[in-house]
Amino acid sequence: MSIIETITDVDNRFLSRRELTCNFAGLGGKLKSLEAADMVTKEFKLDGKVVVPMRLKTHVGKSLITGTFYVYDDEGLAKKHINPKIFSRLDKTKAKIAEAESATKETEATDTPAEEAKAGDKTE
Repeated sequence: MSIIETITDVDNRFLSRRELTCNFAGLGGKLKSLEAADMVTKEFKLDGKVVVPMRLKTHVGKSLITGTFYVYDDEGLAKKHINPKIFSRLDKTKAKIAEAESATKETEATDTPAEEAKAGDKTE
């Protein structure tokens, strides 16, 4: 069972984009915009397309989130149509995620030799 329920799926030919509105059940307060975009990309098989999360709205008293996404074939067209502030926020979030992943990889890399050294000390 999918936790994504499609509310509307409109092909906006005038703006050359697909506009999706979906409900995410049981994720109230836990879902981030990039995670939602990844989920939509996987659910609707949109690999190679630009999925821009425009709005995530939580519903009071429910664990339900309604998200609006714009799907473009061309990133240049998306940047032309959508406010640049949205892309700057998404880029900042992606940078923070990448920084956190690199930090965890570095700590794992530095922890491994220390653990091996401790194990070597115990065998002697």
